[in-house]
Amino acid sequence: MELSGSGSGSGSGSGSGSGSGSGSGSGSGSGSGSGSGSGSGSGSCLSRYESYLYRKPSPHKPTPYLISKLRNYEHLHTICGPHTHSYNIFITKDPTFTQNHHATTNCKYLLWTPSNGLGNRMLTLAAAFLYAILTHRVLLVKFGNDMLPLFCQPFPHSSWLLPTDFPYWKYLKRIQTYENFLIKHRGNNSKEILPSFLVLNLQHTHDAHNNFFHCDHSQELLHKVPVLILSSDQYFVPSLFMIPSFRQVLSKMFPEKDTVFHHMGRYLFHPSNEAWEVITKFHQAHFAEANERIGVQIRVFNTHKAPHQTIINEIIACTVKHKLLPELDLQKPAEAASVSKNQTSKAVLVASLFSEYGEKLRALYLRNTSVTNEVVRVYQPSHEERQKSSNGMHNMKAWTEIYLLSLCDSLITSRKSTFGYVAQSLGGLKPLILQRAFGETIPNPPCQRARSMEPCFHYPPKYDCSRSNTPVDFTSLFHHMMHCEDVSSGLRMVNVKH
Repeated sequence: MELSGSGSGSGSGSGSGSGSGSGSGSGSGSGSGSGSGSGSGSGSCLSRYESYLYRKPSPHKPTPYLISKLRNYEHLHTICGPHTHSYNIFITKDPTFTQNHHATTNCKYLLWTPSNGLGNRMLTLAAAFLYAILTHRVLLVKFGNDMLPLFCQPFPHSSWLLPTDFPYWKYLKRIQTYENFLIKHRGNNSKEILPSFLVLNLQHTHDAHNNFFHCDHSQELLHKVPVLILSSDQYFVPSLFMIPSFRQVLSKMFPEKDTVFHHMGRYLFHPSNEAWEVITKFHQAHFAEANERIGVQIRVFNTHKAPHQTIINEIIACTVKHKLLPELDLQKPAEAASVSKNQTSKAVLVASLFSEYGEKLRALYLRNTSVTNEVVRVYQPSHEERQKSSNGMHNMKAWTEIYLLSLCDSLITSRKSTFGYVAQSLGGLKPLILQRAFGETIPNPPCQRARSMEPCFHYPPKYDCSRSNTPVDFTSLFHHMMHCEDVSSGLRMVNVKH
């Protein structure tokens, strides 16, 4: 089963070689699609064909309706994508003018712009793609050099990259914002001439939870604007499920409500050949022979609140409590342990900005044997010390480690980490979330099982759509939403069995 692009798909990419066979993830169709997001060179996207060799088949199968919506979108993208006749009409418009001043096209666009780190970017890309499908828009992305080498082109026959000669960034400060647009139309001024371009700011710092994006009356206005320029660092998918006009379609697309990013992410994000080489080399060297693979993703937002050793102790307490790793026999050094032919091994992948975690966990299992006599090997591919969101090499390391974490059998993640959200959703995993630690005290319990593999929407809407400024708890209105385990005010989609 293959969700990714149908047809032969010429596209471009780095690296060489072609492949065949059943792809990873879910869906239907042969799915070739195009190559590297950089758009340089020619060749196929190796990960699109080879990922099934490294990833277990997903138990979550896409509905035929979801597959049909994706195929319809691919057709629309082919008609309206970069350098088509419709696109060429679109870029001749002056974005500061109103719609009455231009030639028209049947194509509408959603232009994605990057915000914050790679995890945030991937979450918003998936949400933006779903919004584009629901509103019959073409998604075009503004990638800089820090993003271009990471992914294959997701759509057959046409690029998702906004061409570098796109002329409108110089007008950005003059383009009307969604907030101003909404204020003008709150008086039901139907005679107001609509703009051709609109900046849709859904950043968490922009009070986006008060802007009624989740309401039909706002969507009716946005529907009339040909080009939306999206700026967001949030996984706003729960807002889409709140919109009455979208609910029926979304329910048919995702009867399992906790699979949205799982399907959207596996469709969109295929590692480029450069990234795939890093992933496969690591897998062959460290994962291939292990009986079990365990991912530990550690994101520390404040290193002063809890020392590194406290977090290491918390990880050990969590893994032992949930029987992911064996207890250590501190009286029996590892070199004194007998080796059995039937001895099992566990590979632990540590993803963190700080080297202390991998080094100390590795030393602990090298010095001591386990009470079960299992072999535990710990690997940490990188330790950048700090996040460098605009650095291409940093993002390449982040992406390859996200993908490797998604290949694990079990996953431990940190609170509020979008990096962890992407890994768990791509892998179809419900992780153990480390609890907040203070000082040298290990939380009890040290970790908590997530009820859903969906990412958390950190800053959801606060108010209902009546414009009465009445706060509402949306979990009381939608049974398939719950507050996040790691962000009490956030919302996460869950699959509720009736």
